[in-house]
Amino acid sequence: MEYIIGGLGLVLCLYIIGFFVKKKYYKEIDHYESWKIDIMNRPVIEQMSRVKALNMTGETEELFEKWRNEWDDIVTTQLPDVEEYLFDAEEFIDKYRFKKVKEVMSAIEEHLNEVEKKIKTLLEQINELVGSEEKNRSEIEELKESYRIMKKTLLAHRHNYGAAEAGLELKLNEMNTHFQEFEELTNHGDYLKARENVLFIQAMQNDIRHKLEVIPSLLVECQSKIPAQLHEIREGYREMVQQGYILDHVELDKEIEGIEEELTTFISSIEEIETDQVEKGVEEIKKIIDGLYDLFEEEVKAKQFIHVHEEETKEMLLTAQEANEMLKDEIEIVKQSYHISDNRLQEQNALEEKLHQLFSRFELLEHKIQNDEMAYSILKEELNGIRDQLEEIHQELINFDENLKTLRKDELAAREKVQELTKKIAESIKLVSKNNVPGLSKDYLELLQDAKESIENVKIKLEEQPLDIPTVQKYLDIAVMTVDRIFNATTEIVETVRLVEKVIQYGNRYRSRYASVDEGLKEAEQSFRGYDYHSALEQAASAIEEIEPGALKKIESILSEKK
Repeated sequence: MEYIIGGLGLVLCLYIIGFFVKKKYYKEIDHYESWKIDIMNRPVIEQMSRVKALNMTGETEELFEKWRNEWDDIVTTQLPDVEEYLFDAEEFIDKYRFKKVKEVMSAIEEHLNEVEKKIKTLLEQINELVGSEEKNRSEIEELKESYRIMKKTLLAHRHNYGAAEAGLELKLNEMNTHFQEFEELTNHGDYLKARENVLFIQAMQNDIRHKLEVIPSLLVECQSKIPAQLHEIREGYREMVQQGYILDHVELDKEIEGIEEELTTFISSIEEIETDQVEKGVEEIKKIIDGLYDLFEEEVKAKQFIHVHEEETKEMLLTAQEANEMLKDEIEIVKQSYHISDNRLQEQNALEEKLHQLFSRFELLEHKIQNDEMAYSILKEELNGIRDQLEEIHQELINFDENLKTLRKDELAAREKVQELTKKIAESIKLVSKNNVPGLSKDYLELLQDAKESIENVKIKLEEQPLDIPTVQKYLDIAVMTVDRIFNATTEIVETVRLVEKVIQYGNRYRSRYASVDEGLKEAEQSFRGYDYHSALEQAASAIEEIEPGALKKIESILSEKK
């Protein structure tokens, strides 16, 4: 009985599952059915009727027949095939052959997608054809009007185009041929080829329009303006040479000859209405001509510069030489009192050598200027180089002189520092005495002796003749370091002594009750009497901290408040 009930339950479950799966597939079939109906209702026929309004001959007639056949094939063959697939799918669903259903559904999907692609391509081709006809009709009139304007312009201003007028006329006649070709293609219904013709005419017009605009100006440049500028440059060159300018570096004849050859080639190109390279070439020639004018202007400015600054530079050299002689005299005076290193003396010798070299360079430059041996621009560059070096030497002379004067300042500063350090030693000793320090350790006394000796070493160096300031400074640095150490050590000792005394006084209250405190304080007192104040503080503090933690900080706080 249980098996029967179980079997019935299983059958029931399978029935329910099958019911829902069938429902799902029927829903998909409804979707594909709707999709098929939607395709059949597409306005393809309406779109094709737009083509009938065109001239139904030639290419248009062939395309129309092609599109009609494609649509007939879709309606009469491909969509009925889909219908067959749908019937098969329903039959498989009813028989619970779901694997077969999936295969048929996939075939339907692929079939409908393929039909969609064909319809999309068909409609795009129709729109392209109809659109081409519409665009052609509107654009061709504009192109014809533009053609008439260009024809009129060439006729009215033919004298501005010279021999290029014939080439332009041929181009316009060629354009007119393309207009006739357009009409023929349109009359034969070849609208797409006519569209290509329209685009070609547009490009052709743009090219001719540009040539009509630039050829007159290019002819003026090549036949008048540039030759006139070349003549002007030749005359300017000749006049400047007569005035004494050296212009061999310009190579004018070579430059002008090259330009004239290019102009001849450009004029031939213009007559052949080939203007692209001519436009670029004319711009390059203009840059070359501007460069020639700049060279001439530079020579004029260079001559003025030399005229203004030649004598001034000579005076600068003499002034620098005089300053160097004064520096040498001052060095001899300073050497009597101060030691000057060999390196410093070599620096002065190097400065003197630089001055001699500059004098030689300037004398050679003067000779070239007087004898017109070189272009002024080159002479100017040399003169500027001399002036720049003179500025550097002048600054080095000033720096050297200031360093000499600094020696006296450094000596006075060192002597003043020695007095300051001596006073600081005295303050350290006074601090020990004032605070009743019982005595001083051997290490402290040795440090004190080192500080005194370091000061004495500085004093000895300050009495030497000639005085060696760098050496004095080295000894002074040592003295400053040792004096600072003794002063800091003194301050530390005084503070430690005061703290030890207070700690022992504070700990006396625990001596009678705690033997460890009494013993620790006795050791501290012994160290104190031996001038080992750090050990005394550690011993006393350790003994009290065992009984009263934090006592040392408490005592330090009290001392700070009193201070």
